Amino acid sequence: MNLANKRLKVGITYDLKKDFSHREDQPIDSFEEFDSEETIDAIRQVLESDGHEVFKLGGGAGLIDRFRNSPVDIVFNIAEGIGGRNREAHIPALLEFLNIPYTGSDPLTLSLTLDKAMAKKVVRSEGIPTPGFQKVERMEDLHGLDLHYPLFVKLCYEGSSKGVRLDSKISDPSSLGEKVKWLLETYGPPVLVEEFVSGPEFTVGILGNSYPVVLGVMQIEIKGSPPDEAIYSLEVKREWEEKVRYHCPPPITGDLQKRIEEVAVRAYCALDCRDVSRVDIRVGEDGVPYFLEINPLPGLSPVYGDLPIMAGRMGWEYSRLVQTIFHHALERYGIAG
Repeated sequence: MNLANKRLKVGITYDLKKDFSHREDQPIDSFEEFDSEETIDAIRQVLESDGHEVFKLGGGAGLIDRFRNSPVDIVFNIAEGIGGRNREAHIPALLEFLNIPYTGSDPLTLSLTLDKAMAKKVVRSEGIPTPGFQKVERMEDLHGLDLHYPLFVKLCYEGSSKGVRLDSKISDPSSLGEKVKWLLETYGPPVLVEEFVSGPEFTVGILGNSYPVVLGVMQIEIKGSPPDEAIYSLEVKREWEEKVRYHCPPPITGDLQKRIEEVAVRAYCALDCRDVSRVDIRVGEDGVPYFLEINPLPGLSPVYGDLPIMAGRMGWEYSRLVQTIFHHALERYGIAG
């Protein structure tokens, strides 16, 4: 079946960093998850090379009017949305309301996975290993905390390492109180406190639907930091070319890689992800791969996106990655001729 032969009107929905003005009272990483024009153009070029007519629709409240002016057959969605734990679900919910097909996971999965605590509850209910955790809405929630140090503290409803700094690993109650207080005051609640897994970190790319497959497993090495100290923080991500070494395939045993892949695929299925996701995992000192979080809207920057970097290391052209995500969505909707 050659899906590329079916000419479609394809819209791309997204949020651009340049469309938002940073205020002095906002954290430096307020717009970290939003995309660049270069990423949107790269996706557009791939879809146009397949013969489709492509419309850059963007996001925001004016999107409904843009749909009226530029009706489309399907949407390639990478919009992160603005505000709250349901923000990634805003555009998919609108698309379902308008009966417009789209790539990626549905509103329920997008909201569930953005709330890291809820996602961990679901995977834990399926017997998938995940570090002990607690969701913190206010400082009083730290009283009687039943977790083992060291701990790791991050925002519960954010991605792209927003709020994650080099001091996010916590070794004592005093430091925990200081860090949680800073996050609550700077970003607002809730905060996720979880037990720190002192081992190597991996990210796993997964593609597909009924029978999802692993694109690759990539180990993330922070140069100069042993695994029990390495933190994939905002500071590190912003200087990834100098501070990060990616290993794909990773230098691990075949048995460990198989177990990492199994945890990733089980989490993908438990959370009802569609078309594409990227799963973050750390392997503990006990050799167990622990689920940390999952991103069903993985960054697709052809330059610095973890998933495109992984695809490239696995021998895939960027165009093949975008086409595969798109074709999985087409097959789901039965659009292919």
